Amino acid sequence: MALFGLKKEKGTEKKAAKSAARKGTKASAPRAVSLAPHESKDRNLSTVLLSPRISEKSVGQNEQGVYTFVVRRDATKYDVRDAVALLFKVTPRKVTIVNRVPRRARSASRGRNVIVPGLKKASVFLEKGDRIDLV
Repeated sequence: MALFGLKKEKGTEKKAAKSAARKGTKASAPRAVSLAPHESKDRNLSTVLLSPRISEKSVGQNEQGVYTFVVRRDATKYDVRDAVALLFKVTPRKVTIVNRVPRRARSASRGRNVIVPGLKKASVFLEKGDRIDLV
C-alpha cells in the first residue's frame, strides 16, 4: 500500500468538510428520510374501494383467490392493498389496476352518440387460504 497512501483519503475528507461548511451543514449529518407517495399519513382507506365488480368473469376468478373492485380514480396499488387488508382482514399478494378511460361511442339501437363512463378497477390476488365474502 505504499503507492496508495492515506494522503488522498485525508484530502477528500477535508474537501467534504469544507464543502459542507460552505453549505452550512455538517458532513456527517444524517439525511432526512422522505416518505414514499404510498406512505402518506393522510389517507382515508375506507373510501378507496367503491364497490365489488360482479361479473361472470370476476365471480369465476373468486375461486382462485382473485377479487375485483371498482376503486377511486386517484387510488394507487398501495392504497388498494392497504384498504383490502384493513377492511377484510386478509393478506393481498398482488394488486393489478386497469384504468378504463371515458369515451364516446355510437349507440347500436338509436344511432346516437353516447358517453361510456370510465372507471378504474383493481384485481386483488390473495394469499392461499384467504377469502372475502362479498355477498
